[in-house]
Amino acid sequence: MFDWMVWTTPVAVFFSCIVLMLIGMTVWEIKSPTALRKGFLPIATTRGDRLFIGLLTAAYINLGFVGLAGKLGEWLSLESEPSIWVSFVLSMAVLALIMRRG
Repeated sequence: MFDWMVWTTPVAVFFSCIVLMLIGMTVWEIKSPTALRKGFLPIATTRGDRLFIGLLTAAYINLGFVGLAGKLGEWLSLESEPSIWVSFVLSMAVLALIMRRG
């Protein structure tokens, strides 16, 4: 069923984190409904809005990293491409920032 996708450990961890976040946010929303809040984002958002914006941002960070990994290896004179774990950690940090301060 999932043979079309390269399921490396970082990819599996990334999607597992997304599933766990969606489950957690659903339970949190049922237990404690959210209200609009204004942070550094240019619009007033709810927790769900910030999660959606954060997940999109995380996906773009990971896609950008995958696309630029070869060039980064050349620019930084590395023996091999940088690990995808770098983009995973960076994207989760940006997601946490958007959820907390956005």
